[in-house]
Amino acid sequence: MPFITIKLDKGRSVETKRNVVAAVTDAIVRTLGSKPEWITVVFEEYDRENWSIGGALQLDRHGPLKPEDYA
Repeated sequence: MPFITIKLDKGRSVETKRNVVAAVTDAIVRTLGSKPEWITVVFEEYDRENWSIGGALQLDRHGPLKPEDYA
């Protein structure tokens, strides 16, 4: 019964999340032999002001995101 957590910055569309869930579920089915109905995928979304890499906030490194950044 795989439970997958995907952590990412906020702003992805529902359609993008649907595509990710389908791809991840397919990969788990193929590699672990799990049934799709046993697989749970959870998104944890973070504001860029609450996430840093290399000592710098993502907001400072990349600026605020715009909707077209997620196309």
